[in-house]
Amino acid sequence: MTITTTPSSAMNRAAANTGGAGSGGGGKKVMITGVSQGLGRALALELAKRGHTVIGCSRAQDKLNSLQSQLPSEHNNNHLLLAADVRSNSSVEELARAVMENKGAPDIIVNNAGTINKNNKIWEVPEEEFDTVIDTNIKGIANVLRHFIPLMLPTKQGIIVNMSSGWGRSGAALVAPYCASKWAVEGLSRSVAKEVPDGMAIVALNPGVIHTEMLTSCFGTSASLYQEPDAWALKAATMILNLTGADNGASLTV
Repeated sequence: MTITTTPSSAMNRAAANTGGAGSGGGGKKVMITGVSQGLGRALALELAKRGHTVIGCSRAQDKLNSLQSQLPSEHNNNHLLLAADVRSNSSVEELARAVMENKGAPDIIVNNAGTINKNNKIWEVPEEEFDTVIDTNIKGIANVLRHFIPLMLPTKQGIIVNMSSGWGRSGAALVAPYCASKWAVEGLSRSVAKEVPDGMAIVALNPGVIHTEMLTSCFGTSASLYQEPDAWALKAATMILNLTGADNGASLTV
């Protein structure tokens, strides 16, 4: 089965929008999982710089503290960074309760938390490593959907972006667990998109090839040939902020 990119009104809106602080209809509350490093961190910093409120979670409290200190000072008090493990249903349940008590339902959720296996043939990938990829990349998203969609239903508004990959639409040797998890993200996103009411949107987003620690684990030193997370965040933030209910079920690429 071949999954093609669905045409998106967000692409045209983003192309016509310079992505300033008012991009995407003014200040929004954006929750990002896996916010402490890589794409999540870069996106959080870019959104905060534009005047949006960042709600972030990560397992690494020290990295959350570091990020908090780097968020623009004029908006620093508005942000909410919490320690949580998306692999744990109870941890995400507690996260949802804390977010509602402090900020209310997010306008946008970016399910960014993810991991990859060490390059290996599937029969050489340890069981624990396979489970970590599946638990983070698939169950992590499912846990967030389980606890946060009900918070958005009363207003029938909210955008949820599930981070996919080019390897969620193709296959590659030595990263079969990761490919399998990202294909699952595509299918999960398309299915849940049929369950939410008009006005909401569930989107699978391929970020493209970015120079992150995850890419380095696969590509080695050649990973440095690709764009940096900060450059990616400029485009990704504008695109995500411009998503609407019309994009529900779309499979997009930054």
